[in-house]
Amino acid sequence: MKLRVPKLSLSHGVDAVRRRLMGAALVTGTGLAAVGTARAEEAGGDELVFPGDEPAHKLVYQFNQADPDYMEHVLFSVGALLRKYGDNIKLVVSAFGPGIHILAKNPGRPVPEEIRQRVASLAQYGVAFHACNNTLLSLKWTADDLLPFAKVVDAGAADIMELQEQGYAYISW
Repeated sequence: MKLRVPKLSLSHGVDAVRRRLMGAALVTGTGLAAVGTARAEEAGGDELVFPGDEPAHKLVYQFNQADPDYMEHVLFSVGALLRKYGDNIKLVVSAFGPGIHILAKNPGRPVPEEIRQRVASLAQYGVAFHACNNTLLSLKWTADDLLPFAKVVDAGAADIMELQEQGYAYISW
């Protein structure tokens, strides 16, 4: 398989540039599959996806449990879709209830280090992580208690509903 990497500038968007650079680093450094816009044949279509284009696929995951097996399965699925569709998918993980601890600087529940690293890695690839403000309030946390890439939303359930109204498919475990 030949990997075609178009030249990118910041005008193409920070996420596209970041994904391209991270994909190249992963191909050479860790042996993971490259994530790229030129993988249309693997993305289930014949059309090329160009940086800055709206992706054909949008998906939001509900993340509301603190069980390490649950965390691993959901995050593996997120990574698998990112590898399959590259820049042709927008992914959001909406964390609330016990699941919010994956986004905490100092989780109040056990979160395995491997899970913490996977979340940070997925965020670098442009996966959005949303944190429920209602859950933050119940824990007496603020946005300062979260990892820097976490976006606080009013309510996790409302976040999922609003994303679905914007055309996101919904996955719940």
